[in-house]
Amino acid sequence: MARPIQDQGLHEIEEILRSSAGGMTAQEIAEHLTAPLPRRTLQYRLKYLVDNNRVDRESEGRWARYRVHRDTAGAAVVAGEDQAPAEVSTGLSLSKSGGEVQAAVRRPIEVRRPVGYNRAVLETYRPNESAYLSESERDHLRKVGTPLFAQQPAGTYAKQILSRLLIDLSWNSSRLEGNTYSLLDTRRLIDFGEAAEGKERREAQMILNHKDAIEFLVSAADDIGFNRYTILNLHALLANNLLADPRAAGRLRHIGVGIERSVFHPLEAPQLIEECFDQLLATASAIIDPFEQALFVMVQLPYLQPFDDVNKRVSRLASNIPLVRQNLSPLSFVDVPSDAYTDAELGVYELNRVDLLKDVFIWAYERSAERYAAIRQSLGEPDPFRLRYRDALREIIGAIVRGQMDRKKAIGHIRTWTQVHIDTADRGHFQEAVEEELLGLHEGNFARYQIRPSEFKAWRDIWSG
Repeated sequence: MARPIQDQGLHEIEEILRSSAGGMTAQEIAEHLTAPLPRRTLQYRLKYLVDNNRVDRESEGRWARYRVHRDTAGAAVVAGEDQAPAEVSTGLSLSKSGGEVQAAVRRPIEVRRPVGYNRAVLETYRPNESAYLSESERDHLRKVGTPLFAQQPAGTYAKQILSRLLIDLSWNSSRLEGNTYSLLDTRRLIDFGEAAEGKERREAQMILNHKDAIEFLVSAADDIGFNRYTILNLHALLANNLLADPRAAGRLRHIGVGIERSVFHPLEAPQLIEECFDQLLATASAIIDPFEQALFVMVQLPYLQPFDDVNKRVSRLASNIPLVRQNLSPLSFVDVPSDAYTDAELGVYELNRVDLLKDVFIWAYERSAERYAAIRQSLGEPDPFRLRYRDALREIIGAIVRGQMDRKKAIGHIRTWTQVHIDTADRGHFQEAVEEELLGLHEGNFARYQIRPSEFKAWRDIWSG
């Protein structure tokens, strides 16, 4: 009688296949097993899984590809907002070339060839001649990412959805770094300043740093770009209180670094790092298409590793610079599988191939654009008067809250401030708008005025007294 198959061995094969959206050959599966397995035994287990509808097989022979059965892979985990989505149900599909990259970087590290930084990857890229994205791909992204409203000042779209963007992008970018905060934990931290119990302070710091960095990009939409001011300050915000050397925040790297679980060795000479950093920024600035700019930065900045740490976080937020400036849907990396993202970065580091990262980028942008189109639709059309005076409203309301003014003092301040800063014809309307905003200010919306939770609480007690 045939010996029954141990379920543990079957589950291991299924878990390996779940991590690869593009499927795997038997040889690729064998390379990912925790312990070597005779080929005949592996084939027998794969046949058992196929016969029992737990795994699907495509083609025959040595090039047959296996993937988790579609009913199993597509079964979504029902989760509340405080749970991370199941990565096995994301639906991320890879191109053939993307699947090749993934298979290559998932080989055991001891069989992958050590490589150093290849400056030709940067130097051979010619803005508006070279392209990671094809013309049809760029057209597609522009179609799905362009909101249906008339031309508005830079950053208008991001400001409209800022409260959701702060949570989505802070959580997803932190999650890709291994942060264990849930979505609900993140929301409570950002909205109310409440850190989750049982979590490391470092995780809360990472999320709050993202919040500050996103607000910087959105509030300074007219000034940001691929220049030293933006990128260095972006790093300083994201790295705040997280580096062993606090002086390294916002400063180019002077030390050697290694990449965990990779055979890639970044540049070590500070002078070369600085030269390549300046060349990277100049090249990015010269690219006309915003989506090509975004992907270029996601490829080149982590590959150069210009900072002591936090390089990938900088690249993810920097990829939003052209999107925010041109009022396109932002990229929040919602539902992006962390293993696919890591594999994509390794593909750039070790193989100088962007195929897998491009797959992840396009899929992630489609998801983000769909999400924010639905959110903005629920918000309705923006009030053109409030849009015109958005900065003035933020300034005066922030001053009233931070100054802990009661209703009487606030009315006097509004009247005096308006006479100095607002055109005569608009003063009455503006005062009315300020009063409406103050009356509607609550614990769920004060962040849009760049007010801290402690400031809001202190003011609210006085205002309601």
